[in-house]
Amino acid sequence: MKSLRDAMSNGRHVEQSRPWPRCVVDHTSWLRAVREISKGHGDMLSLWSDGADVHMAILDHESLQIGIITIECPDGCYPSGAHMHPPALRFERAIRDIYGLEAEGSSDRRRWLDHGRWGVRRPGAGPRPCAAAGDPYDFLAAENAPLHQIPVGPVHAGVIEPGHFRFSANGEIVVRLEERLGYVHKGVERLMVAAPLERAARLAGRVSGDSTVAYALAFAHTVEAALAIDVPRRAILLRALMAELERIANHVGDIGAICNDASFSLMHTHCGILRERVLRTARTCFGHRLMMDRIVPGGVAADLTPEGERTLRALLSEAGKLIPLFMRLYGDTTSLQDRTVGAGFLRPELATQYGCGGFIGRASGRSFDARRAPGYAPYAEFSFPIGAGSEGDVDARVWVRFDEVRASLVLIEQMLERLPAGPLLTENAPASGETLEGAALVEGFRGDIFAWVRIGATGAVERCHLRDPSWLQWPLLEAAIEGNIVADFPLLNKSFNCSYSGHDL
Repeated sequence: MKSLRDAMSNGRHVEQSRPWPRCVVDHTSWLRAVREISKGHGDMLSLWSDGADVHMAILDHESLQIGIITIECPDGCYPSGAHMHPPALRFERAIRDIYGLEAEGSSDRRRWLDHGRWGVRRPGAGPRPCAAAGDPYDFLAAENAPLHQIPVGPVHAGVIEPGHFRFSANGEIVVRLEERLGYVHKGVERLMVAAPLERAARLAGRVSGDSTVAYALAFAHTVEAALAIDVPRRAILLRALMAELERIANHVGDIGAICNDASFSLMHTHCGILRERVLRTARTCFGHRLMMDRIVPGGVAADLTPEGERTLRALLSEAGKLIPLFMRLYGDTTSLQDRTVGAGFLRPELATQYGCGGFIGRASGRSFDARRAPGYAPYAEFSFPIGAGSEGDVDARVWVRFDEVRASLVLIEQMLERLPAGPLLTENAPASGETLEGAALVEGFRGDIFAWVRIGATGAVERCHLRDPSWLQWPLLEAAIEGNIVADFPLLNKSFNCSYSGHDL
């Protein structure tokens, strides 16, 4: 991506940024970089603000290198890139809601995370009090008879987070879906400000509870990059082991839930039992079912005991026998295949445009996995397949999940064989007296999680940004539902399984 390299070479380098370079660029270079991304030469990994400037992390397709460009906003504005690269739009709207920075030329000025119920505006930059009465929201109109609109949510049946979905339909056929999210905004970025590293790590692990290991790992990587901390070998392998356990539990649970939404409760029951077994094994091994707060900057806070290793090996044996049976049951049930094959098709070009990661992207032909490229320890030393497909439907997303479960079982076996004795933690270095920055990209079960942190001279967090894969996946659900019937939305939605909490920050 020549324009990124040009922008980085012509911009002002920020020396304290690790492990990837960050450069301050002008408006022309900013828009040129967005234009190159829109042509498919790179991926926009994330777009965020620290209150004064706006930053964009970019993955260069040619070199597989990552760079961060920054545009200063002394006048409270910056040029919008969403007209060239639509994935930027919701990020720009969120920046405006939280920090009040305007994306000049934006085609959508509606609020995104701010529903008018916080009691303040732009809480990240000198909050202004306001009445917490709620803002009206102008959904796109349903035009041309016989279209009609169907509002669903934000409150849903069952235990599920809130989100509003507005369907424009012709009879039962969905013509357009428009989402409204932000109902579970927690103010994570503001809570991070001035937080000690220990508290910040705990906050990171609670952004999306089903990905607590992945978020904790991403945050730990940022701190370790900024402070140049070497993590002990045993801790590196234990972290990866936890991440793969989390991946298995979530994928198995998703497979069962998808089948349940297609009225095949037998598979749901079998998957639920295996998922419970995985969670109980995690508790035996690391003292917590979700392994929350077990990964910390510098290492891990819990060790794998001999009893835990025996329990884990028993799980590997059991799951290794059950997963092929589940695959056969799923594939041979024609009534289930009738519901999943061809439903919720996501075009490969859309998955590529949005840099869509995880099983959603891989089922639509985008074979990206942050464990491999840009990569991080210890995955380079292991051989493992990743799920792949091109059909882009619900069925393909299920099969990719099966492939990932099998790969995780193989990885855990290899990790146990190579797990050395040794320390679990490298203590954080004392405050250096200077401001340092770190960034990381980690593969969670949904896809790649991007994290960035700025650590102040006192050793506390100045700013932190955590980007869930769902930011780049939720918009694609709107496209995948088109042409399907309204009644299939629960099935399609579950096949995506985007995070509300992870998105809403």
